[in-house]
Amino acid sequence: MSDHHEPVYQGRIIQLGIESITMPNGISVELEIVRHPGGAAIVALDSDNRVCLLRQFRHAAGGWIWELPAGKLEPGEPAEITAARELVEEAGLQAARWESLGRLIATPGFCDEIIHLYLARDLTEVQSRPEEHELFEIHRIPLDTAVAQVYDGTIYDAKTMLGLTLAAHHLGV
Repeated sequence: MSDHHEPVYQGRIIQLGIESITMPNGISVELEIVRHPGGAAIVALDSDNRVCLLRQFRHAAGGWIWELPAGKLEPGEPAEITAARELVEEAGLQAARWESLGRLIATPGFCDEIIHLYLARDLTEVQSRPEEHELFEIHRIPLDTAVAQVYDGTIYDAKTMLGLTLAAHHLGV
């Protein structure tokens, strides 16, 4: 991976460093790399084919955006455990049936964050437990409407776009 790593910043979630590497073609470069523990995002589909979406305030994104319930992997935590925990915390839902929809790396030019995508079904409502720093509304939207909102630009969060379209393809919607 890197021949040399110079830490620049260590935060609660991310680490930024300058990494000196020799690429496969023999050229040496210095790269600014953000290291992130990764996450999981959930397409939670109820028996009426409605998907749970959060209308969430994201300062970095400039305000309110539509997202799937999702969260950061804790150290040593498998992605499927993160997914189940986040579904309860953010959506107030538990799922009896889980399927992997794959994974994505959104910004490989400078960040190693991998997001694992899941389809959750056979849902049961429980009490949501949002974290103090989170501000969102919980919505249930027909899956075909949500997918249409991916294509019309209403939904533009990458993990949400991919999760919804993969789920729709998987289900033949």
